Formats: sequence, C-alpha cells, structure tokens
Amino acid sequence: MSDVMKIYCENFGEYVDIEGGESLQELASALGPRLGFEPICAHVNNKTEPLQFRVFAPKQVRFLTRMDRSGERVYIRSLCMMLYRAMREVVPDAVLRIEHSIAGGYYCRLFDRVSGERLEVGTERLEALKGAMRSLQQRDIPFERKERLTKDIIGKFRAEGLDDKVELLETIHELYTTYYRLDGVIDSYYGALAPSTGCLDVFDLVKYKEGFLLMGFDRADPSRPAAVCDQEKMYEAFNENQRFDRIVGVSNVGQLNKAVEEDRQTLLINVAEALHDKQIAAIADRIAEAYRRGGARVVLIAGPSSSGKTTFTKRLAIYLMTNLLEPEMISLDNYFVNREQTPRDETGDYDYESLYALDLAQFNADLSALLRGEEVRMPTYNFETGTRLYKGDTLRLGPSSLLLMEGIHGLNPELTASIPEKMKYRVYVSALTTLSIDDHNWIPTTDNRLLRRVIRDHKYRGASAVETLRRWASVRRGEEKWIFPYQENADSMFNSSLLFELGVMKDYGEAILREVPNDCPEYAEAYRLRRFLGYFAPIAEKSIPPTSLLREFLGGSSFRY
Repeated sequence: MSDVMKIYCENFGEYVDIEGGESLQELASALGPRLGFEPICAHVNNKTEPLQFRVFAPKQVRFLTRMDRSGERVYIRSLCMMLYRAMREVVPDAVLRIEHSIAGGYYCRLFDRVSGERLEVGTERLEALKGAMRSLQQRDIPFERKERLTKDIIGKFRAEGLDDKVELLETIHELYTTYYRLDGVIDSYYGALAPSTGCLDVFDLVKYKEGFLLMGFDRADPSRPAAVCDQEKMYEAFNENQRFDRIVGVSNVGQLNKAVEEDRQTLLINVAEALHDKQIAAIADRIAEAYRRGGARVVLIAGPSSSGKTTFTKRLAIYLMTNLLEPEMISLDNYFVNREQTPRDETGDYDYESLYALDLAQFNADLSALLRGEEVRMPTYNFETGTRLYKGDTLRLGPSSLLLMEGIHGLNPELTASIPEKMKYRVYVSALTTLSIDDHNWIPTTDNRLLRRVIRDHKYRGASAVETLRRWASVRRGEEKWIFPYQENADSMFNSSLLFELGVMKDYGEAILREVPNDCPEYAEAYRLRRFLGYFAPIAEKSIPPTSLLREFLGGSSFRY
C-alpha cells in the first residue's frame, strides 16, 4: 500500500495527511484551531500562492496572515480589485489608475474613458465608491482565479476597455495568462489575491490632491485603516516625472516594451538622462543662490538604501563648481562610534543605521569649527577593527567652499543640532518609480531599490542575493524609523529613478536571483522579483553614459566610489 500523501505545515512543524486536490483554503479550514488564525495566502515550497491553489503532491506549506509582508501585498492587491469593481458600478464610463504609494496609501485617479480627461472625485462620489466596496465586502464574494490562453485573455481585456493590459500582454509573449473574476468583472494583478472579499474588512478612501487615496490597514493596529500623512513635496516630485512620462509616451511597461521593439530605447535613455542633468543643475543653482544670500554652507543629502545618493552627490558637486563654488565632501561613515559603543537592534546585532551609531558631539564640534574657518583634523573609520582613526588628514574651508555630506540621517534635525538652520540646505534623493505595470498595478519604489541593491551587492560587495534579501527587512525597518519621517524636511527632492532602468536591470537581476536556492525562505522574494522582471523587454546598457546614476549599480561609471 502506498504512503498517505502529506504536506509539511511550517506553522506548527508537523506533517499533515491530505487526500490530494484540496485547496489551501480547505486545508486551512480542516486545520482550524491548530492553525490559530485565518490566513490570507500561503508560501508553498517557498512561493507565494493564493488560497485557491490546489495541492496535488507533497508540499511544504506556511500559511500567512495579512501582517506578513507577502500577506499584506495580497490584501492590498485584493482591495485594488474590489475598488475597480466598485468603480465599474458607480462610474461605469471611467478609467481607474492606481498610480503609486504616497502619504500612507495608494494614489488613485479617475479619467473619462472616451475623452481621457481627469474626472473630479468629490465627497459624494467617494462615499458612493466606499459604499459599493463595503457592500462587496459584506457579501463575501470569491475572487475567482482563472488561467487561459493569452490570446483569449487579450480579447476579453480589449472588450472590457483595458487597453493598458492588452498592450502589456501583446509585448511579453506568454502562452497562458492568469486573471481574476470578481462579481462579473475581470482583471489581472501582479501576484495572488485573497480568497474572497470578506477578508478585506479594513480600508478607507480619502480625498487627496487631484484624486484620492486607497488606504489599507494600519500595521500598528490592523483593526483600523492607516492614517494619511501629507507628503506635499513627494507628491510634486512624482507629478513632475509623470508629466515627463506622458510627454515621451511611456507611462507603463507595455509602452516601454513597445518602444524597445521599435528600437526607440536609445532616445528614451538620452532624454531620461537629460532630465536628470537638468534637475541636478537646477538644485545646484538653488543651492548657489542660497549660498550667495549668506546661507547653504552645509548641503545634507539623504535618502533610503540604493537611491543613488553617492552618484547624485558627485554630479551635484560638478554643477556647484560651474556655479564657482568649491564643494568639499565629508562622509558621515567616518564619524561612527567605536564598535563597542554601537547601539544594538532588537535582534542584538549592531545597528549601524541608528542615528546614535554616529558620534554626534564630535561631528557637530567639527562642523562648527569648519564653519568658523578653522582647520579641523578629519577622522577615518576602519570597518575591519570598528575603530575611528586619525591619519593626519585635515580640512579648512576657503571663501567659496561649502560642505557636501551624504548619509541616511541628513534630514534629521538632531544630526546637525548645533548648526544654524539658515546654514543648511537639505536634499532628499529616492527612486520614486512612476512607471506602472498597467493602470491597476503600480511598481513599488522599494522593489526598484531592492533590485538595484541586489545587483550592486553582488557586483561590488561579494554578497549573494540570499544575503541581500535576508537583510532587506532590517534595512526597511531602519528606513521607516530614521529616514522616511524626515523626508518632507527637504529643501529639494531628486527623483533618481530612470524610465528605462528596469529593462536594463532585467538580465542582471534575473541571473543573480536564479542563484537563490528554493529550499531557503528568501526564495519567495527572489521568485516574486523574477516574475516581476519577466514583464520587461531587455534593454542593452551600451547607450547608458558613464555618468549615469544607474552606473553606480551596474558598473562602468566614470566616478570613483
């Protein structure tokens, strides 16, 4: 007699008998109290799968809640489809665009299907959309997962007026495509959806700027919707790049892929690089003007991991020199405290991302002395021994000098507490990705930065993708604590994303991510990112100039790092 078929349930570390053919939802229901929670999705052999997934062979399964990062993505995607279904009921002739994450939520706008004009979303219309979503949630309607030949799905999407999805599917050349049906409406999403609308009990819609925000749950209190935190400067940075995307005719991945098929990628690269040049030059001009008015002696450049701060700083220095200024660069890393004094994080590891990993007193004393015109002994930090050293390097500022300092804490007022506000100019740098997969699937800025970091760490730091992915959660916690709360303090924002970059990173990223073995937990994220990169047509890097910010991650830069 053959052995009974089993799955290994990671949640409680035991094998569980199955008949074969059950859905994950049926298995979770059978486990009931042993599981102890209502899952929203699961990792199956370290790949995120919806609860509609049926198990026909032995598998390793970990059921996930909405509080898991994979579960949270499933929750938000499912809210997006519920919003789309509600919109088809309330404003049937509109096009919904879910454009990017901002202000604690997901920024949405409605457009007229025929004219393309933006539609106003007032209080009455917003309440009607919320009411339709609440009705869907209370009716607990299933998200039906289906898979059909791509040519058939293209026909269905074209009939529904989902031209952005048609354009994408026509350029990725997949034989089969997965889509979802909810209460008679079809859509497609980059990843799994919840089993049914009944799971989506916490959400809100809030008027914001020209559109509105779709709010998920608050991670600190999942029983209530997330709160809105206004991000005026970031909104303007997104807006500027979206206008640029519309001018060049590339706002989503399908349009980018079509540009590659038509051999227009070199023009896109040149125009995108020219936009970066123009923006950096404008920031340098503003700094120079502030300097001449008696301020801006210290330029603080901050941003999250892999945002391109280093290359931005080097390019900014060049433009400052064309303004007849003499930039002097100081690395905050050289002001780390000795290792035994470094704070520890919640896991007991050294927390180098903490503000208090820096010797704030010595840093402020040196800055003040430099601004008084004194000569200062400059430290270096030995990362091998974890000690600060003085090797005889000194610095004195001349009559046209200003200090450039790049580091994650640049916008935190506590970093430069002893320096008068008028002497400081703050710049926030981040990859605010404005390209969308399609109208209902935005590209998270964190995914863009993570792919940059995977490639850079592999190329320059000898780190595997497993190591980078494993550390990413800690990096993100540090950003949430030490960077994002201060980003609106910036005097200028620079969007370091490049319209073409994910096409260029495709081959690099896929090759590195394929090295992640499927028997480690990081495989789930590696697989997700590989699927994401699969949407892009590859773009050769030969046309990217050596001064490009992307060269910081790919190599071939004319700058020294």
